[in-house]
Order: sequence, then structure tokens, then C-alpha cells
Amino acid sequence: MFFDFDPGDYVVNPNNTDWGVGQVQSIINNIVTVNFTNAGKKTINANKIVLDKYNEKAE
Repeated sequence: MFFDFDPGDYVVNPNNTDWGVGQVQSIINNIVTVNFTNAGKKTINANKIVLDKYNEKAE
């Protein structure tokens, strides 16, 4: 799977916007580990949930 982000980039989960902005910690196969501002560390299966790259200029 192709990702539009790398470790260190910021993302949001469109299904859980209350989690806030998250920083990608690692990507192993299709498992993305993200540290979200309001929800802490989450491990996400990118086959099931598509994360959006955070663009602070859009805010």
C-alpha cells in the first residue's frame, strides 16, 4: 500500500476527528502507529482506516 505520509508527518483520522492531530511514529506493512494529541498512541490498520495528511494551512 502507498502512503502519502512518512514517520514524523502529521495526520488526522477522519473517522475520529476528536482525537486531534497525530504524529506518525512508524509504518510497518499496513500498520501505522500514531501519537494523537487527544487520544494518545493508536495503532491503525491502514487497510481499514485511511488517514488524511494534516495540512495546517487548511485549518
